[in-house]
Amino acid sequence: MYPHTMEIGGSQLNAIEIAAAVRDRGHEVMVVSRPGALVETVRRLELAHIPLDPRSRRRPSPRAAVQLTRLVKQYRLDVVHGYEWPPTLEAFAGPRLQLGLPVVSTVMSSTVAPFLPRTIPLIVVAEGVRRRALESGHPQVTVLEPPLDVRANAPGYDPGPFRSELGLDETVPLVVVVCRLVPEAKLEGLLAACDAVGELAASGIDVQLAVVGDGQARPAVEEAAAAANACAGRRVVALAGELGDPRPAYAAADIVLGMGGSALRGMAFGKPLVVQGGRGFWELATPESAPTFMSHGWFGVGSDANGRAAGALRLKKILMELLRDPVVRARLGTFGRALVVERFSLDRAAELQEEVYVSAVETPLRPSAGWLAQDAARSGIGVVRHQLRRKWQRRRGTVPVEDMNVVTTCARPARAKSAPFLASTWSLSTGRRGQGHEG
Repeated sequence: MYPHTMEIGGSQLNAIEIAAAVRDRGHEVMVVSRPGALVETVRRLELAHIPLDPRSRRRPSPRAAVQLTRLVKQYRLDVVHGYEWPPTLEAFAGPRLQLGLPVVSTVMSSTVAPFLPRTIPLIVVAEGVRRRALESGHPQVTVLEPPLDVRANAPGYDPGPFRSELGLDETVPLVVVVCRLVPEAKLEGLLAACDAVGELAASGIDVQLAVVGDGQARPAVEEAAAAANACAGRRVVALAGELGDPRPAYAAADIVLGMGGSALRGMAFGKPLVVQGGRGFWELATPESAPTFMSHGWFGVGSDANGRAAGALRLKKILMELLRDPVVRARLGTFGRALVVERFSLDRAAELQEEVYVSAVETPLRPSAGWLAQDAARSGIGVVRHQLRRKWQRRRGTVPVEDMNVVTTCARPARAKSAPFLASTWSLSTGRRGQGHEG
């Protein structure tokens, strides 16, 4: 299993937890990854861990594809499972095209990259995402809603000194968000959350916010937090940094903000959830709104060009209702916990994922050589175009709303250097030696 990053985040936490659950069903499981805080979680769960070649900095990386191929031969692996599009492309270019080994891909974003190979089984998080993937040409798509360990993540967990270590008031309601601080859709929401809490506190409403996570966008969040504290005249927004185990943060919260796996983790702790999205989207998770999220994913996209201002206004209204009524908070927390236990247990997810692996090994997709070569070329060309487009957006000073759940520091700007991956992908599918280098 190959998570796309080892920073604290829903996709990679789910990957690791499912890996352990699949292992507990009697299989040998190894995790290959770059360095990061979650390597400690892999070790705590007693999973075998193989570090990725540190020279494999580009995403996707030809070096990583070569290393995956070598690992398959060395350990006689049966399946390689990539999470999100860079690991999937690396597994496709290496073990799939080189050795014909089954490769499985999980996309926990609401967006399936259009250049993702169509000749491998795909796992997505919601029925709406599955329908769109089928319409775009993926023949084998399974829905596996983001799971988690409902025993390890549950009400009653001791938060310890989480609040006091951040200098937060033990008696004031606490809003918590756990995510990577990266310049994607979530950054706009984080800045809006800081604005909303600062303005609410300035108006006399007791509230404070803890932001848990780290990343290249931390300076922007620090600036927004400082502005919120200045507006309120006291410390109401605190940055906790990255936590190897974020459970104390969820346990300390009165309200959780989040998307994807983080949203579900907050509900598992019995906390009311406000679902975060892009372009000003915030929505309270209720019995009425939950069916939409279960169909389309725990995320949303609004319609406001000025997403930060619109998002702050919308979030303020939602938080005001929750802060004024602890009975509503308790009722929504109970609802969320029951929903997670019923629909998103780790045991159920491990069983379903095992079925995908068995199917991939015993009844694999057998594309013709022509279809496989065409799929390889389409994916290679698509990723180069994607990187060029993002480079152009950055030069114009516009931050893309989302990079399909990829850390932007890893999706390096495409120069002429990007061509080697396209050449490597194509050469692996045709048996010819590529002309590029591994960079």
